[in-house]
Amino acid sequence: MHDRKLIPSIERRLAHFDELCQKAKKESKEKERKKPTITISREFGCEGYPLAEKLKELLEEKTKEAWSIMDKALLDEVTKNHKLLDNVLGKLGEKSRVVEEVVGTFSSHWKTERDYYKLLCKEIFALALGGNVILVGRGSAIVTQSLDNCFHFRLFASTKFKIEYISKKTSLSVAETEAFIEKKHHQRESFVRDFLNCDSKELKFYHMLFNNDRTKSDRMAQIITDYVLCSCN
Repeated sequence: MHDRKLIPSIERRLAHFDELCQKAKKESKEKERKKPTITISREFGCEGYPLAEKLKELLEEKTKEAWSIMDKALLDEVTKNHKLLDNVLGKLGEKSRVVEEVVGTFSSHWKTERDYYKLLCKEIFALALGGNVILVGRGSAIVTQSLDNCFHFRLFASTKFKIEYISKKTSLSVAETEAFIEKKHHQRESFVRDFLNCDSKELKFYHMLFNNDRTKSDRMAQIITDYVLCSCN
């Protein structure tokens, strides 16, 4: 319930994503070029989604192209929607063999949820391959390590910062907020471990780390936008 207060309506974002899929189909005849993808990993209680929203705004302004944000809620909805999922996986094309190899890298560790993990892995890889997408969480930085159009960033913060940030968005007390943050942290760590058999805190996965106590989402977005666009030129 508290999660719903932290991100915008899934229905509105799902409709927007569908519009972008249809637009991408119409533009498929344009000259093919690699478009960048950004992944955001964060400790729970950091400004991950506000950063994604600001990035989308800046990148659309700079590139004059549409960008989409994909987080846990939207990724899960797409896996349930056969039409949208087919549109996403259709981007793989000749890369289908590559993504099967990626799936094979992680699948030996899957003890449960094998079908879900396989679809999620393919979905993340296909979205990242297509570019112009900001992937928030779900181990996306690890799944897409082999793609050279992907740029990976991670946010961390003090317990004090995270409690203050979450408290502003919920009706929880300080003690309840601290317990909520701890619970979500363990859920995320368990998910990445079960899905990818990796630790998302490992620094080797990221181009940059940001201390959210010292750098707010607006400033992070400016730095990331400049870095990604300069790297693509």
